[in-house]
Amino acid sequence: MKSHRVLIVEDDLEIRESLLEILEDQGYEAVGAENGLEALDRLRGPGPQPCLIFLDLMMPRMDGRAFRQEQLRTPELASIPVVVISAFRDLTPIAQEMKAVGLLEKPFQLQEFVSITRRHCPEVTASH
Repeated sequence: MKSHRVLIVEDDLEIRESLLEILEDQGYEAVGAENGLEALDRLRGPGPQPCLIFLDLMMPRMDGRAFRQEQLRTPELASIPVVVISAFRDLTPIAQEMKAVGLLEKPFQLQEFVSITRRHCPEVTASH
């Protein structure tokens, strides 16, 4: 059975915390990571794998592309779908190259964020 866990990989603390709160309000177990290295640590740690990863491109230490390359090279992590989030425009070729299932350009509509999550994760009951 798929988990209700969603991983947000975003170096901007305000954005990351806001997205985590939105997901928790929707009933998901939301986990954050500040960069790709931290995200890999979380994925390799205890607990269920996420049903979806939202991945920023530009981050310190390990950016989104490097994270995704490592994720795809790791058999037990490769099948977790990724949605690229970035302020850059015209990201479709990059998202395709990264084998992402979706793309959110900042600033994005929160309803679109929730809708993408619902499309890839099991249905949950909102906690509020």
